[in-house]
Amino acid sequence: MEMISYNCPPSGHVLVKKSPNLCQSKLSLIKTHKILCTGIDFRSGFSGYCISNKLFSKNLDHGKGSSSLDAVEGLKSANSKKVLSGNYDGYVIDGEEDAGSISSHGETKTKVLIPGLPDESDGESGAPISSCFWELKPKFNVHYEKAGCENLSSPAVLFLPGFGVGSFHYEKQLKDLGRDYRVWAIDFLGQGMSLPFENPTPSSKEGCTTEGKDRSWGLGDEAEPWASELVYSLDLWQDQVCYFVEQVIREPVYVVGNSLGGFVAVYFAACNPHLVKGVTLLNATPFWGFLPNPIRSPRLAKIFPWSGSFPLPESVRKLLEVVWQKISHPESIAEVLKQVYADHSTNVDIVFSRILETTQHPAAAASFASIMFAPQGQLSFGEALSRCKMNGVPICLTYGKEDPWVKPVWGLQVKRQLPEAPYYEISPAGHCPHDEVPEVVNYLLRGWIKNLESEGSIALPLLDDTESIQYSIARDVEFVREGSKKSVSVTFYGSKFSLWNSIGSYIKSRFGRLESKSS
Repeated sequence: MEMISYNCPPSGHVLVKKSPNLCQSKLSLIKTHKILCTGIDFRSGFSGYCISNKLFSKNLDHGKGSSSLDAVEGLKSANSKKVLSGNYDGYVIDGEEDAGSISSHGETKTKVLIPGLPDESDGESGAPISSCFWELKPKFNVHYEKAGCENLSSPAVLFLPGFGVGSFHYEKQLKDLGRDYRVWAIDFLGQGMSLPFENPTPSSKEGCTTEGKDRSWGLGDEAEPWASELVYSLDLWQDQVCYFVEQVIREPVYVVGNSLGGFVAVYFAACNPHLVKGVTLLNATPFWGFLPNPIRSPRLAKIFPWSGSFPLPESVRKLLEVVWQKISHPESIAEVLKQVYADHSTNVDIVFSRILETTQHPAAAASFASIMFAPQGQLSFGEALSRCKMNGVPICLTYGKEDPWVKPVWGLQVKRQLPEAPYYEISPAGHCPHDEVPEVVNYLLRGWIKNLESEGSIALPLLDDTESIQYSIARDVEFVREGSKKSVSVTFYGSKFSLWNSIGSYIKSRFGRLESKSS
């Protein structure tokens, strides 16, 4: 294993102006930041469980009789037809005009063939991924993964993970998009591989059981000086992302966030618009934290005796012992994954094993408690969106329609607040569309970035030209995965789309079908 250690240039090279109240940092900057990088794949170190054949049933037809040759023939036949959106490898391969393919305003539902992920079996290699550790400050090491750093003139893209996962959840984006862009994915402090490497509360009373004394950190009675003000909160993660962009990436970025990562992405962009070229939300959660923010509501915050800091109160430690055993059990983790993935044939073995591996870290339980009891951010999700709109930060919305947690209505509320933001709804897809249908998400990301980089001269993904669609348009998107064809539906909502419009169109279509049957 080759390990490289080097120092970043002093952070003073980046001058940043921040509001003294809103985005005041909780972690002081240091002049030298150590980064450790290695090509070793950390994902291969845990294989104790395999659940894809036990808890996930394959219930979708992927056209097993088809092969990648069909896709090649489709591309050949498409050469004489129009290339969608200028130049990013999307081809119209078929046009259907039956009753089920017409959108509410007469737009034809067109079938589009898009590229699949890099297929190593055919000699098409993805971008190599490097795992790195960045020392934010003493005792705070941030784990991240990167790809495509040789693409010096290409835009920088930063991926932010959801709760309970980490940079490993974006492996399919790093390998694919890393061929064209410079791509990073980080683990939030307190999650993934960004957990502390020392016990924040070393105490003789640590742990609730004899076994717990040897393997549980953060359950002591006194906090170490470096952990005395530690709370794993939105404000901490916003600061972490800000420092990472300033000191590691060192230029404005496109930020992509799923679930919790979507909230952090909007929060970061609202506080630091000069560091953001655009934000893509993947089923972003519009709320986080239950307790009041001490800066925003100081009097109300005083009512609550504890808000995620170290050490944990005795009552919380006792509750944690019971709760943690339940939620960290392999069957519980598998059940959660089964809920959030709409396509149960998706291979989640790597995601499952990495989540399970994280739960076995000695600091995981106490970090979980800190996250759950941390206060809300200084900005709400809606306020952060408003600031992004005011500062002209471009936002793209991409949502899995079958998400059982952040249902489409939440995405449509964001669309209502930002009517000009492109909104793509993918079906079938659940809470993590980037992992479930990465081909589609990567295609949309590429197209949206090219639209922004070209200042609009290249059309948005799945649109035929640079004219905006005012209402909605649907496309059947097809790609090849493991030699078989797979198809999903993607609906684009334009600037004048409304929920009432959608309901009216649905009623009209239902009456239309009833009339055709009766006649």
